Amino acid sequence: MAALGNRVARLVLPLLGTRALHTSQGNPAAKVAVVLSGCGVYDGTEIHEASAILVHLSRAGAVVTMFAPDIPQLHVIDHSKGEASQESRNVLAESARIARGEISALSQLIAQDHDAVIFPGGFGAAKNLSSFAVDGESCHVLADVQRVLQEFSKVKKPIGLCCIAPVLAAKVIPGVEVTVGQEEEQGGKWPHAGTAKAINALGGKHCAKEVHEVHVDKTHRVVTTPAFMGHVPLHTIFDGIGAMVSAVIKLTGK
Repeated sequence: MAALGNRVARLVLPLLGTRALHTSQGNPAAKVAVVLSGCGVYDGTEIHEASAILVHLSRAGAVVTMFAPDIPQLHVIDHSKGEASQESRNVLAESARIARGEISALSQLIAQDHDAVIFPGGFGAAKNLSSFAVDGESCHVLADVQRVLQEFSKVKKPIGLCCIAPVLAAKVIPGVEVTVGQEEEQGGKWPHAGTAKAINALGGKHCAKEVHEVHVDKTHRVVTTPAFMGHVPLHTIFDGIGAMVSAVIKLTGK
């Protein structure tokens, strides 16, 4: 059975055109790196957010390259039960599911090769790219994530983040302005509203926004949108991510 599966993969994968899927034809608007943190909202990248980012980048004509750290996940969640399992998985290998195999180790991401970088959300940003989910305001950020964010910031290339991912920028870019939504729960509409206070404690400045909106820090060239931090229909999240991608592309000047 395994031999048959390998044979099918060899026959089918070349036909899928993974590179073509994430690269628009014609004159590209920008070269954009997308950093993933696994595959699945509770222990990796939020898949709807990653997909929305890729669709909007495709519409913008961008050349997209995906990266993820080659490290073990903090843990693996059974998404049907919301419980941790005993298995272990690799962040890069899991992220490759979203990237359809076209992905590189985060250690290979260099700012000079790209015009912008975007980080989707999902708990992987708070568990695998940082320790925010465990340590809160005293968290550390993965060394390669810190390096990438600071490299792009230093050369004034735009950075996009959504959902919980803005905590990464707040930790490593002093004084950065970001949004994770509203600062009060509003009857359960914003269940993670406390993250706004953590943003300020991390050294950033939180700016309240709705899910369909973005905040653009023109000084640091950082664009953020709340995404799944708020309880709204899926299309509203898609629209907010589209606004984030559009603002990032605009800042590249391409």
